[in-house]
Amino acid sequence: MAHAAGVIFRQPSVIPGFGLALGFTLIYLSAIVLIPLLALVVKSAGLGWSDFWRLATDARTLAALRLSFGAALVAAMINAVFGLLLAWVLVRYRFPGRRLIDAFIDLPFALPTAVAGIALTALYAPNGWVGQFLAPLGLKVAYTPLGVIVALTFVSLPFIVRTVEPVLAEIDRELEEASATLGATRLQTVSKVVLPSLLPALMTGFALALARAVGEYGSVIFIAGNIPYVSEIAPLLIVIRLEEFNYGAATAVAAVMLAISFSMLLLINLIQAWSRRRFGHGA
Repeated sequence: MAHAAGVIFRQPSVIPGFGLALGFTLIYLSAIVLIPLLALVVKSAGLGWSDFWRLATDARTLAALRLSFGAALVAAMINAVFGLLLAWVLVRYRFPGRRLIDAFIDLPFALPTAVAGIALTALYAPNGWVGQFLAPLGLKVAYTPLGVIVALTFVSLPFIVRTVEPVLAEIDRELEEASATLGATRLQTVSKVVLPSLLPALMTGFALALARAVGEYGSVIFIAGNIPYVSEIAPLLIVIRLEEFNYGAATAVAAVMLAISFSMLLLINLIQAWSRRRFGHGA
């Protein structure tokens, strides 16, 4: 155990091997994550600030970035609400078909994203099973930004449900009974007893869903229609620039995505840490 100005560097452990485990962790993390990201930053720096700024602020690039991050944020927010409801139903109630529904939630994990994209397009195209009923109402899903949101909502749903489920299952129901005994309404019990306990897990699931949606490619390109300035996502734009051998533009878009993604996840983690301190669920 090492001390620095009275601060404990690591907690003592019965099982030895901290140095070896930490060394392996740093090497593995560097090889898989840090070195590729560093290479992207170095490649971007090689463009020069003026060229980088010109490529990063191109109108088509900005439109693709707005769609990717905006749609991902909307999809994560939708799943934060309905994923929480799904987790609540699966944990708190027993009913016929529960295990089947529970298995369906994991389908986006196992299903190839291209298959998901084709299936969603077949459903929501103007002549699809669902789209043919929406078209007379003036609602067009496929080949629009709305289609992108639908696809991202589909692929990111399990992250919310699977993160919230175990925490919800561990909440002591006696707390809810005590709240009711003290005269709290059901809404007050949910908002002041249950939700504060779930908030850190919900924020974690939200961050995972957001990160998954931002980087999604396969399920989106089929239903989006990939119309520049309308329904073209940033990952697709990177692929297009690479196919054009415009590596500078591809690097600039990737670097901007990296910066925005890191900033958003850092903000979410700070909020999550604050919620844990605020409601007493860990340091």
